[in-house]
Amino acid sequence: MRPHDEPTGWGTLQPPPGYYSADGRPPDATQRALILDWAVNQRIAAGWRVESRSRTQVVMVRGAPLNHLLHALLTVLTCFLWGAVWLGLAVTNKVQRVALTVDAQGRIVSVNGP
Repeated sequence: MRPHDEPTGWGTLQPPPGYYSADGRPPDATQRALILDWAVNQRIAAGWRVESRSRTQVVMVRGAPLNHLLHALLTVLTCFLWGAVWLGLAVTNKVQRVALTVDAQGRIVSVNGP
């Protein structure tokens, strides 16, 4: 996975000020877990789903892979007329993945996957 900018429309990924300590210390493990939970909730509200999760990292997915077997069967049954629909879906269908972590300073780091 390669790091780069967040997907369009996400805006800033930083949680509200109440998630950090008042005296400026870096967040402890509990606060970092709360920050990660906040980021996950924001993505779920935007249509993403959780693919896997550990204490310090979440992998989120948007989109679904095509069922090529079903489309092949439909193409054969419709004398190859469904092939145009299948081709259009194959070109436009995208599955996006992003891994979210919280660093020691409490900043959310996102790494986009294939």
